[in-house]
Amino acid sequence: MDIIGAMTGLTYIANNGVECMSTAAHRVDTFGTTIFTEINELALKHNALNLGQGKPDFDAPPDIVEHVVQALQAGRYNQYAPGPGTPALRRAVAEHSARFYGINIDPSANVVITSGATEGIFASVLGLVDPGDEVIVIEPCYDSYVPNVIMAHAVPVYVPLHTPTWSLDMDELRAAFSSKTRALILNTPHNPTGRVFTREELTQIAALCIEHDITVIADEVYEHLTFDDAQHIPIATLPGMFERTVTVSSSGKLFSATGWKIGWVFGPADLVEGVARAHQFITFAVHHPTQEAIAYALNLSDAYFEGFRLMYEEKRSLMMTALAGSGLRCSEPQGTYFMMVDYTQVFDGTSLEFTRYLTTEIGVACIPTEPFYCQQHSHLGQGYVRLAFCKSDEMLRQVNERLTKLKHTR
Repeated sequence: MDIIGAMTGLTYIANNGVECMSTAAHRVDTFGTTIFTEINELALKHNALNLGQGKPDFDAPPDIVEHVVQALQAGRYNQYAPGPGTPALRRAVAEHSARFYGINIDPSANVVITSGATEGIFASVLGLVDPGDEVIVIEPCYDSYVPNVIMAHAVPVYVPLHTPTWSLDMDELRAAFSSKTRALILNTPHNPTGRVFTREELTQIAALCIEHDITVIADEVYEHLTFDDAQHIPIATLPGMFERTVTVSSSGKLFSATGWKIGWVFGPADLVEGVARAHQFITFAVHHPTQEAIAYALNLSDAYFEGFRLMYEEKRSLMMTALAGSGLRCSEPQGTYFMMVDYTQVFDGTSLEFTRYLTTEIGVACIPTEPFYCQQHSHLGQGYVRLAFCKSDEMLRQVNERLTKLKHTR
């Protein structure tokens, strides 16, 4: 039978004239097209400087790129990699955790390589959470967390950070725990706010997790991007937490190579086994030559990691200078390459409305806060948008010039 036809709304019209219902599953009904797609298209149409998506507009370091080229040409890395990851990269992840945090792990039992941190988080949720379980999500949050929980047939439970300091109310967090709580997704340094959780906060979170015997899925992709006195403290380093934590990180942010999609998950063997079982039926294996290059990159000297941090410290300074003359307000982010900006002095309207205005009329693209919240909490982010400063210094200077127009529009 000829099944080529046309899709009309939720109905499929086959060439034989038979009307068929759409086959999309109910679990994806609420997902829609991501805001990043809409804003990228809008920015392109209006020639806007794109501070929306968190991808650098500059290349990865040449020596790391050269290692990919060498691996491609070597002739033995162009077939499937081992499902859990190459031995070289798993060993490099283990050495990195020991070098920077004093966490000693077995590369063969405690590490799995994933297609970026996004897959690492998804595999962690699928491999460690059962249908009907509750998963605590701290809002605003990276937009894949909740769809991951929904696709696992689990239930997200939301705890908000509070403006203007993006602080966590521990009483609210405590109230979110129940007999059904299975996991908590913790992101620090935090996207989209730029917060870095303090040792005191992490200690209180850890105490609740131990009391209720739950697993932490720790998203730490910005682990090497902290500023001033802020210090990244992996929650797995706190007493009683390694055995209940899977830590997720990625090379994309650290080596300015988001398109390579190389991430990893490490933790105790029993939890990593659950992640690995899910991973093998999501992607099975990750791009082989690139794993060899990231194994090299993770072993770079301390000078690379400090230079990386200092580079972004300068970009943060350029971004704050641009905001100072615009009427937009923002506290300096403690980490990541994101900042949440208060636009209420220059615009009346929702975060999405301001995003479209800034993109089309001022020529600077950003991301509204709505995608970072559940529907019932979307009002909590109104008055703010997210900007990404992982851009060339030249672009950030151009942003400065364009944002000055905001002062004269109200």
